[in-house]
Amino acid sequence: MGAFVLHPQQYRWAWLLISVGVLGICAAASVLIGSRDVGLADAFAALGGSLEGFDQGVIAKRIPRTLLALSAGAALSISGVVMQGVTRNPLADPGILGVNMGASLAVVVGIAYFGLTLAAHYVWLAIAGAALTAVFVYAIGSLGSGGATPLKLALAGTATSAALVSFITAVVLPRNDIADNVRSWQIGGVGGATFESLIQVGPLLLAGLVICLLSARKLNTLALGDEVATGLGERVAITRAFASLGAVVLCGASTAVCGPIGFVGLVVPHACRLLVGLDHRWLLPLSGIVGAVLLTVADILGRIIARPAELDVAIVTAFIGAPVFISIVRRQRSRAL
Repeated sequence: MGAFVLHPQQYRWAWLLISVGVLGICAAASVLIGSRDVGLADAFAALGGSLEGFDQGVIAKRIPRTLLALSAGAALSISGVVMQGVTRNPLADPGILGVNMGASLAVVVGIAYFGLTLAAHYVWLAIAGAALTAVFVYAIGSLGSGGATPLKLALAGTATSAALVSFITAVVLPRNDIADNVRSWQIGGVGGATFESLIQVGPLLLAGLVICLLSARKLNTLALGDEVATGLGERVAITRAFASLGAVVLCGASTAVCGPIGFVGLVVPHACRLLVGLDHRWLLPLSGIVGAVLLTVADILGRIIARPAELDVAIVTAFIGAPVFISIVRRQRSRAL
């Protein structure tokens, strides 16, 4: 008898349904678990308006926090998928390519010199900073022989991130009045979520999501190579610009509201490709769901590990993502030899 080989990509709908179920469980756990656990009956009572006291306040605070974790996780994951598809670079990620830090620098400048305080005020700055950084890193990574190779883009992004961190520090250090606020935001977390901030960035996140989903078929064509894509009638430059716009909007909007969070857009796409293959029509929605699950779980772990204090989600995702990043780099290097 031949060996039984399971091809997960043949069960794409099943993986989507499973991931949606896990997402629901994680969302419920995020509302119930924290420095003080809340019972399921109390959660339903709070939603019905019949619960009073401390528990009602806890639940009211955790609901927007959970929604932000879900939204930001989905946005960063989908952004990572698109960046990897546009550049054909498995190391592409809003954090690795420095896009998060570009958005962060723009926000810090807006806070320091323009007195901006709300996500609605500086979300456009974050998107502009993310876009400029993405163009800069791709231009630097394209220099020299071989064009924009994965390793060159990763090195360019890492160097750019380091430079942008220095610029952020230079802006913040002389400003004691904003230093504490900027430092807590710069770590990257969802603890300060409010319904107001979600409403402010929600339309942009939705717009970025629609653009990315509309780019799915075109990203499949780009994966065949520029020459083949051009031969199939695809306008490569326009396709790249359109898809990149969606990725930058998602990254910039999520960074504006919860700070820079790394590795989500790197880890999730690689895991989802093992489940549904390379077709972006399946990869994008599944990555969004799994990314939402990952960031929500990271937020829950951050509350449990450091009780009664908390670890911001960016710290938890760094512990998860750094080993994956090293593994991918080593794999790409061995292939190049």
